[in-house]
Amino acid sequence: MKPSITHFICKFLYYFKYVLRVSPLSVCSDNGSWRVGDLKMQTGLKYAQPSTQNGRTDVNSVTNWNAPLVWEGTFDPVVIDAIYKKMDPRVAVVLFAVGKYTRFLKGFLESAEKYFLVDFRVTYYIFTDNKGDVPTIKLGKGRKISVVTIPSVNRWQEVVLGRMKWATITIDKQIRNEADYLYMMDIDSVFHNDFGAESLSPLSAVLHRGYYKNTRRDQFPYERRPKSMAYIPTDEGDYYYTAAVWGGYLEDMYRLVKYCYTQSEEDAKNDIEAVWQEESHLNKYLLYNKPTKVLSPEYLWSDYDKIPADIKVVRISQLVKNYEEVRPNGGH
Repeated sequence: MKPSITHFICKFLYYFKYVLRVSPLSVCSDNGSWRVGDLKMQTGLKYAQPSTQNGRTDVNSVTNWNAPLVWEGTFDPVVIDAIYKKMDPRVAVVLFAVGKYTRFLKGFLESAEKYFLVDFRVTYYIFTDNKGDVPTIKLGKGRKISVVTIPSVNRWQEVVLGRMKWATITIDKQIRNEADYLYMMDIDSVFHNDFGAESLSPLSAVLHRGYYKNTRRDQFPYERRPKSMAYIPTDEGDYYYTAAVWGGYLEDMYRLVKYCYTQSEEDAKNDIEAVWQEESHLNKYLLYNKPTKVLSPEYLWSDYDKIPADIKVVRISQLVKNYEEVRPNGGH
């Protein structure tokens, strides 16, 4: 059978996306179909005129591989939300609420409904060992909750490492057929301001609040033991990313989630555990597979820390908590 023109178009786009690591606006699926994601918006939309002269001067807004580094004041939410709403993507949010962490579900979900990709189609995939603790939340149109039951564990490190295992399995079995984008997020967080379509890209990573200013690369808390699959030499590194919020195209995220899982399994075979579990493997992957968008620490702050002048808005923040009380092994 002679290949169709669509087949050749898809092969061309695949080359750009996965070989050159450039993201075309049209993405092909495995069956040869493709959907257009042109940057279109409706006529008559009112928004501030963009400027080539005015903007943030206190922070860097582009990486050295020319990816956007997103801060408040570097985008217009009216414009970017309007563009992405016309594409109407399906967004998956993967959340783990194991043991006593189910207490954080209500605050996360209620605040997400107020601030996270408002008016977009969103499914919260809640992985839990206690389905009865999942609260009933009033959800907006096109938004829903899907509960995935997983076993209990005895160590908080097993919860962290298990996230990659169960997310990999569930993406394969279910989520792949139900979403275009996927976010991994920590449940012990609350949204405080809009977290919108400016965060969407093939692979978006968030700068860790503790290391984004003047930390030298040899001082990043990367895994430094060569025995671990997460090892990064002291003379390498771009940024240090948090594993508490990250997202992207579903298939790009699947590759990254599965990578963290398989690398953790290799470490286990060699009787070693990366210093910060999947966050260490995440940073190793993103060093050699650059994110297409880097989000500032606005996209994950912490209630433990004062807010500096360059953080103009906190979009989501991790809650203060007693780790010894909420973690299964007392936080050790």
